[in-house]
Parts: sequence; structure tokens; C-alpha cells
Amino acid sequence: MSLVKKFRELIETKTGSELNAWIAEANHSLIGELKSFAAGLLSAIKSIENAINLHWSNGPVEGNVNKLKTIKRQMYGRASFDLLRKRLVLAPD
Repeated sequence: MSLVKKFRELIETKTGSELNAWIAEANHSLIGELKSFAAGLLSAIKSIENAINLHWSNGPVEGNVNKLKTIKRQMYGRASFDLLRKRLVLAPD
């Protein structure tokens, strides 16, 4: 199985404990991009293991930030902060 497929399976099955073995295998690869990617993963290994293993996500927060920025761009130069607050608080999801 290719390294890319193994990494995808590692993420999909949420087996972060196998991440170190995958990184070691990627470091022995002949593909420079995979070696570079593996080196980048090592810089934050604990965070990445937690991201794989835990079910928590910051998706809802990012969704709210995206909604705010979209409304802000639509209103740029047209209205005050009070109207922005009304549109954000009263806007349907």
C-alpha cells in the first residue's frame, strides 16, 4: 500500500498511535515531498495525534467567523457597527 493511502487510512480510522511509524516509513521514502511532510508533522506531533484521535473540532467556530466576515464584506463602507451587529445577531443560520 502506498504511503499516501496509509496516511489517509490512519486519519479515517483515527489511529493516531500509528503516526510515528508512518513518519519513520515516510522518512525512508525516496519521495522528497513526503520526507518534508513527515518532518513538518514531527514539529507538532502531539497536536496532530490529538487531532486524529479526538472527536473535537473547531468547525462551528470557523463557520461563525466565516459568516461574520461575509456580512462584513457585504456591508463594507455602507453602514455602522450597530447595523452589522443587528445583521449578525438577527441573521438566520
